[in-house]
Amino acid sequence: MTIRDYQDADWPALWPILHSVFRAGDTYAVEPAISEQDAQTYWTRLPRRTLVMTGDDGSLLGTYYLKTNQPGPGRHVCNCGYIVAAAARGQGVASALCRHSMKLARELGYDAMQYNFVASTNSGAVRLWQQHGFEIVGTLPGAFRHPQQGDVDAYVMYQQLTA
Repeated sequence: MTIRDYQDADWPALWPILHSVFRAGDTYAVEPAISEQDAQTYWTRLPRRTLVMTGDDGSLLGTYYLKTNQPGPGRHVCNCGYIVAAAARGQGVASALCRHSMKLARELGYDAMQYNFVASTNSGAVRLWQQHGFEIVGTLPGAFRHPQQGDVDAYVMYQQLTA
């Protein structure tokens, strides 16, 4: 497996992965009917960096973006989003992407990483981020409108990256 910077040539393989996750509407606070063009801007143009993980056969296994969480006095904290291809789930891809993103964030000079809006029902992600040292530092009651479970809590998760 290789983690590398996203290239425009990756988009045809990346879009179906993003599309299925966004359309499900149960993990990301993204309009489920987001257009392909808007999704490409959101995931690959607006962040500071977008990376992909490929398998030995070149298939796209997962992706993440890294961006500054807030400008000005908040610019020392970054934010990331991760998506793993359905066929690659349960194989350690998300964990590898998380480790890679924390290393990259340190290299880019960030002091901390914050996940702003983690659906409480996304228990696999919550558990994984906690295993990587993230803490739930805030709960937004009923802030995420889950398509099956209705209004559920969203978490703010945080980790200091520097000592």
